Amino acid sequence: MASQSRKRVDAVDSRSASVLVRAKDGSAFARCEECNKDVPVALINMHSCSLEAKIKMNLDAQVVEQAAEAKKPERKKPKSKEPKAKKAKVEKGKKVKDPNMPKRPPTAFFLFLDDFRKTFKEANPDSKDVKRVGKEAGEKWKSMTDEEKKPYLDKVVELKAEYEKAMESYKAAEDEDQDGSDKEIATKEVEELTDDE
Repeated sequence: MASQSRKRVDAVDSRSASVLVRAKDGSAFARCEECNKDVPVALINMHSCSLEAKIKMNLDAQVVEQAAEAKKPERKKPKSKEPKAKKAKVEKGKKVKDPNMPKRPPTAFFLFLDDFRKTFKEANPDSKDVKRVGKEAGEKWKSMTDEEKKPYLDKVVELKAEYEKAMESYKAAEDEDQDGSDKEIATKEVEELTDDE
């Protein structure tokens, strides 16, 4: 089979020869004078510009425009083949935790969990499944009565009182440090001003 070459045919519309438009693929379109739409030249004879058709086309155009406005995707920049330099991560105002700050006390369940781990390890010396320990401890904690939980709850109250005292002393020491550093900065500024004169 010989390859057929396509020939471009210039189509002339009898209604408006001067308004012939070509698409990128070479197909010809003619603009309808009544509805002002581009219609393929091959279908121009079947094109109807009745009032109902105009209303339908206008409604369809509005719906398409509204959907296009709602979905406007951001244009992506064309990717170059050169590798991009990695940006250094900049932490956004993340507070640095003070190592001197007192640690919060554990909850009653976690105090119970410490005791439960010891007894569980004695009963199952070969078991190293952490998930199983946590699951069984949770089941036992739920099944315990308030009287059985009371020693752990009392211990939490004691630890919380100690924590609050430690926090008060920590905040007092922190305030003193800030007052001292503010005074040092102020004296340095005064010294710099007097040195400049």
